[in-house]
Amino acid sequence: MTPSLGLTGVKGLTLRSAFARYRNAVVVLAASVLALALTVQLLAPASAPNLAQTRHFDRVQALTRSWAQGDVIALVRHVERCDRSIAPCLGPVDGVTVRATDTARQLGADFLKMGLQNVDIYSSPLTRTRQTAGLMFERPVQAQDWLFNCRGTLLSDALKHKVPGRNLVLVTHSECMDQLEQSLHVATDTAFGYGASLFIDVPSPDAQPTMLGYIETADWGRVLPMVVAGLHRGLETSNF
Repeated sequence: MTPSLGLTGVKGLTLRSAFARYRNAVVVLAASVLALALTVQLLAPASAPNLAQTRHFDRVQALTRSWAQGDVIALVRHVERCDRSIAPCLGPVDGVTVRATDTARQLGADFLKMGLQNVDIYSSPLTRTRQTAGLMFERPVQAQDWLFNCRGTLLSDALKHKVPGRNLVLVTHSECMDQLEQSLHVATDTAFGYGASLFIDVPSPDAQPTMLGYIETADWGRVLPMVVAGLHRGLETSNF
């Protein structure tokens, strides 16, 4: 005698079959979404490395070597602008605040410890950048329009002013730092604070510039000792 399936049994098989198909579809969909997310993550440009993070010690070493060889372009954002603060102004309202003067002087002292004997320095013509440059460096700093009108041209203009074997320090604006990142195909999601410094390596006029990373003003105390120690070791080796 052949057993027959009742209505309930047929419905059960149908539901189980439908559930199996639904479950497989969900698994395939989930796998597709995960693969897409991983692909987007892998293809998305990486952010500029924060040189104060210990996992970027190799970048600090690269900065040390490049600075010693005069292969660095450094972009420095001006210190606190007065027209966006309630703090007293140093001078004109489009300049920097009084309390930002110590930050700029300390930033200049940090660059001095790295060595400024082999450095060319320019600033944007705006009041806040000229004041920042004047506070940082005890030398006249020439203003350049391209350090403010920098849309799409910052990297090419910087390379035109980069002398082989001499580092180049540019006091500019956060928008221009973003423009440099764009030109190097680096993510522009980093919000550079007042006085932040962004470094790139230019080993030769014909070489492709590469991103080294950035240092915020509060983080120089963690990065500078490693850079200075590396520079001294390099100097001792060359003298020997």
